[in-house]
Amino acid sequence: MGKKSRVKTQKSGSGAMAVVSPKEMMNLIAELLQKCSSAAASAGKEWEEYIQIRGLVERIRKKQKGMSIVFEGSREDHFPELMSWAKENGASCECFTVANFGKEGYGLRATRDIKAEELFLWIPRKMLMTVESAQNSILGPLYSQDRILQAMGNVTLALHLLCERANPASFWLPYIRSLPQEYDIPLYYQQEDVQLLLGTQAVQDVLSQYKNTARQYAYFYKLVQTHPTASKLPLKDCFTFDDYRWAVSSVMTRQNQIPTEDGSRVTLALIPLWDMCNHTNGLITTGYNLEDDRCECVALQDYKENEQIYIFYGTRSNAEFVIHNGFFFQDDAHDRVKIKLGVSKSERLYAMKAEVLARAGIPASYVFALHCNEPPISAQLLAFLRVFCMTEDELKYYLLGDRAINKIFTLGNSEFPVSWENEIKLWTFLETRAALLLKTYKTTSEEDRSMLEKPDLSLHSRMAIQLRLAEKQILEKALACGRAKRLYFQKKLEEGASLPCYEESDIALLENTEADAKLPVILRKVEEGQEIQVDEDSPLLNGMKVVYGTNAEANGERDQDNNVSTDVNSALASMECSSQREEANLSASRTEDEPKENTV
Repeated sequence: MGKKSRVKTQKSGSGAMAVVSPKEMMNLIAELLQKCSSAAASAGKEWEEYIQIRGLVERIRKKQKGMSIVFEGSREDHFPELMSWAKENGASCECFTVANFGKEGYGLRATRDIKAEELFLWIPRKMLMTVESAQNSILGPLYSQDRILQAMGNVTLALHLLCERANPASFWLPYIRSLPQEYDIPLYYQQEDVQLLLGTQAVQDVLSQYKNTARQYAYFYKLVQTHPTASKLPLKDCFTFDDYRWAVSSVMTRQNQIPTEDGSRVTLALIPLWDMCNHTNGLITTGYNLEDDRCECVALQDYKENEQIYIFYGTRSNAEFVIHNGFFFQDDAHDRVKIKLGVSKSERLYAMKAEVLARAGIPASYVFALHCNEPPISAQLLAFLRVFCMTEDELKYYLLGDRAINKIFTLGNSEFPVSWENEIKLWTFLETRAALLLKTYKTTSEEDRSMLEKPDLSLHSRMAIQLRLAEKQILEKALACGRAKRLYFQKKLEEGASLPCYEESDIALLENTEADAKLPVILRKVEEGQEIQVDEDSPLLNGMKVVYGTNAEANGERDQDNNVSTDVNSALASMECSSQREEANLSASRTEDEPKENTV
């Protein structure tokens, strides 16, 4: 059990052994690197670029067939060794075991009753695979010389994983053997499965994920073959695209942030055994105990013997679950759809609007979200839309006077409209914007539901359609909400109703009274993304930025007109045009304060 076999040649169709020419492979790798490092595809050409990149990758994969490292036996065969290894090295294993839960895959099953908030699992630091353990491994010399590895901790973890997998004496081998041999993220989708996502809000991230992974592979393949330090790694004779895809996927679906030993900063880590837990709605119950130097997890709820133990991965959308974790979560309480909005710099009132937004801590151009629950917009998005739709006189009201700063605090509070006309404009805008986004899909919600009833639908096709349908349902709810709000405020205007006035002592200033998680009215500043200083001329990063988080932009503009519908529709027409200018993101190290954050 656990032995590995590696084949360096592949069989041709006639049964003869065909050795892959190093020169031929390097030419293909160079072509792939050049294609992936070129300027971002123009709007509407992203799919064509994906097809070209995928074609090159498939040619490389065909020549590398049979060359990857494969462990004998099934994944399940290695779980007893994983449990024994964990116990020997100080992990807690007394109240659970690894079990198969059907469609949910493998997870942890309670072997006794566990109370909510009971500490049931801890993993000491020495068991974790981290950027620091990579620096202290055979990868260390290359890490000290390569700026890409230094900038991208998740890529470092991926190569660390591959080097340890190739080492029969690796301390982490019991863990590595227990990992899946394949994953269900879009990197493993067939082309027709990816095609099902065309027109969705998520497709750009899917295409970028594939391009980024292909570029990284080509860069490191060339490095391993030519760099004096890299050539000493156990990857020189066997480093296939499938190997790298597996390593990237393992990290993407499992990486987390933990503090360094001195607690001064955070680092990325793979956490054995704990990463077997599946997701459900709830609260984050995992933390790091610096005193005992271990990762700890308490029970999210009461669990009876033989029940599955779940954890909460964080407030992720289904797009994030599908792209970075490889599953669709039907009851996602935090599902949302990205919506790119911005005030055009060419607009006459741009300076005034940007200043009001800046005082509220909101960028003039940002990627917001429409949520699956009520209300579909956050206090931050409500504030943005109010400013976006303001007239010159309304802007002056929020900019001038002794109490101007206090007025800013009310922008995200639904109880204090700017004016009835402003509310009509913003909800008309949202209604129309949602309707336009729904028109970009190639199928209707009814057609998606019909397709999901087909019994022979593949898992990846099913996830793609489920994600597509979930996006539409969120947009449909936003459209309905926008229509209802528009009609409500039109009635208020027609009735000549008085606007609610606020007093500084009014308790309503402290929170949004709608079901918006009671957000503070004082809106927190949104960070637009922390850039890592790396060589912009690097072939791996050519044309891309390494960022934390998503920071795509789209500009929008609207004409000044007294007619509400003309005003809003002009803005929409301009925003539709500019929103097609996608900014490609190399989300290389996007880890936040939640478990299992992952983007390579």
